[in-house]
Amino acid sequence: MSDGNKSTLPLFEYDDNNSVQPTNPTPDSAVESLGENEIIDFITGRPVKKKGNEEVRQRIARALYVEYGISLDDMERDFSIPIEVEGRRRGTKRADIAVFVSGSPHTLENVERVVLCKPEPKGSRAVTKIRTHDQAKNDLEELEDLLGTPVTPNVRYGMWTNGLDFFFLYRESATFGVRLEPRADWPIDVTDGAGGSLGSASRLRRGEAAMLKTAFRRCHNYVHGNEGLPKDAAFWQFLYLIYAKIHDERFTERHGTPPRFYALAHEPFSEEGQGAIRDRVLALFEEVKRDHSMFTARDEITLSPRALSFIVGELASYDLSHTDIDVKGIAYQELVGDNLRGDRGQYFTPKGAVELMVRMLNPGEHQTVLDPACGTGGFLREVLRHRLNSWRAAEGTAGHLDTREQLVEHEDRLAEYADNFLFGADFDPFLVRVSQMSIMMATGEPGNVFHLDSLAYPNGHHREGINQVRKNIHLGTVDVLMTNPPFGTDIKVEDEQILENYRTGVAQPWVRNRETGEVGTSPTGRVTAMSPEQLFIQRAVEWVKPSGKIGIVLPNGILSNPGPVDEGVRRWILENCWVLASVELPVETFVVDANVNILTSLLFLKRKTERERMAAMLGEQEDYPVFMAVAEKVGFDRRGNTIYQRHPDGREILVERRQKVATRRGDGGRPIEFTRMEPVVDNDLPTIAEAYEKFRARYPEPGTVA
Repeated sequence: MSDGNKSTLPLFEYDDNNSVQPTNPTPDSAVESLGENEIIDFITGRPVKKKGNEEVRQRIARALYVEYGISLDDMERDFSIPIEVEGRRRGTKRADIAVFVSGSPHTLENVERVVLCKPEPKGSRAVTKIRTHDQAKNDLEELEDLLGTPVTPNVRYGMWTNGLDFFFLYRESATFGVRLEPRADWPIDVTDGAGGSLGSASRLRRGEAAMLKTAFRRCHNYVHGNEGLPKDAAFWQFLYLIYAKIHDERFTERHGTPPRFYALAHEPFSEEGQGAIRDRVLALFEEVKRDHSMFTARDEITLSPRALSFIVGELASYDLSHTDIDVKGIAYQELVGDNLRGDRGQYFTPKGAVELMVRMLNPGEHQTVLDPACGTGGFLREVLRHRLNSWRAAEGTAGHLDTREQLVEHEDRLAEYADNFLFGADFDPFLVRVSQMSIMMATGEPGNVFHLDSLAYPNGHHREGINQVRKNIHLGTVDVLMTNPPFGTDIKVEDEQILENYRTGVAQPWVRNRETGEVGTSPTGRVTAMSPEQLFIQRAVEWVKPSGKIGIVLPNGILSNPGPVDEGVRRWILENCWVLASVELPVETFVVDANVNILTSLLFLKRKTERERMAAMLGEQEDYPVFMAVAEKVGFDRRGNTIYQRHPDGREILVERRQKVATRRGDGGRPIEFTRMEPVVDNDLPTIAEAYEKFRARYPEPGTVA
């Protein structure tokens, strides 16, 4: 389903208390659509060709604005700088982005930072070895020329990037000319020659989605490519450091102590400095292990001092605690998906499908939510985001800039909510940790995620998880359940002890009567194997209380195959549940995230009370409407490329979006708001969610109100 009149919600970035109000740049009002291979320039608001280094330049311009707080008025594209060596003119070179002294004319004397952007390497999503400054020396010569010329006396910092490699140089005046020193990052304040990350939280920056994803990927790639670790081992080493970083931020903020997860400007580039970084990080991780029971003595950081220095240099300047939950979730989930997807049927649910399910189920603030096959925690994290957005709407702050105090308050409230109402379980102990980290990125605490075989419960070998589940979320006590269970014919459940739990439900010997064509059960047959998704349907229904709601991802075969087993499962569903909705997803949904061609649907159910079950058996149940939808587009194609809505002539449709971002330079302390024309992602799922809300406003849910 595609609608050319779709609208998009405003896009907001989040505030820092040290912000200013520069001139509000306005886009070209005549731009209403884009031609082939065009994008809107973030700096000027005008169309530019998407070729060469342009996509990298756009990401950097946005990061300079959002993360570093540099006003768009203080940036210029393709700024020409004469190159002089020993008083002789050696031609002119262009900075892809030049940054000027705040509020000053764009002259050579006022340039304080320069950026060189190169095209992103092909296949850059693959793991590649991260280069050092010495290894990139030839590439940095052009940047050294721009920093070394005397015609820009106030320039202090330079950046060279191809979207994957980032190199920073600091220019310092010397007795004879200038001296250029490598840095791990740019500081927020250009006057901070130290360029380190030691200091107050006001010197840290909140992450922007694309750049935080890049930082996470660079850290993982460095460990995998430069330390020689397998991808999964590299992932866990990086995860340990994320835990240490968040622990340090929370401890620093709550106790007023100096941070320990930092790198001074010179430290990453000397053995002594690398050793100092390593000592600080190892001490931090020992605290993490002491404070969080999920870790044991076997969890150790084994990276070299060089690798630790690289990662600390990448992450130290980020304020992860006060970076928006969406940004952290996007960055973390992409890293997780690149490393853990697809094993043993664990096809991680795409973000759009997760958002749709949570929005349609709409769990209340005091309702218990469970994902019994939580994988990497996508549903759990989205429930937290849904809860946060509902609080903001109730406060009248939706779309407003959160202050640091509001962010801390919201994080504390989310932690309390997760502790009391949000639960997850998974058979894979590694994924349990991944989900705990996902929750911790949003709340600062690992939440309630248990190591458990949900199909075997209350039996099984995972006694600790069983005891925790029995205490908190025993069968028949959950308000809302949402899950994407593992499915596939190659992972049949054959364990007799597990199947015994389902023999009076979906695991009956379903057969078709040859004379009547009706499906019933064989008095002599016995089921010896079933697909896990079939069993998970019954387990989901058993786990919620009467009138509790369920959302489950299923292969389309269960809902449409004519075979007696699938038809028997459907009959069991109708006997025990009200069917609220069914949304069919296109094959692209799982091709990108799971690399499998499979058609799936989201099935929404509501458990019947015993009285309602008996009424149905006696033929006293009245007919009721069921919401059904088919999504044709989910915002990307089979290769993962984003697709946009287009006019009949093929030009991309543009809509005006308001953006609010705080800058840190200058004075005034006020955030800025400006508009940009942006293309509209062609995604049916938000439209389906809106249609379902309208459907429910007209047709209340069948059955007893929970």
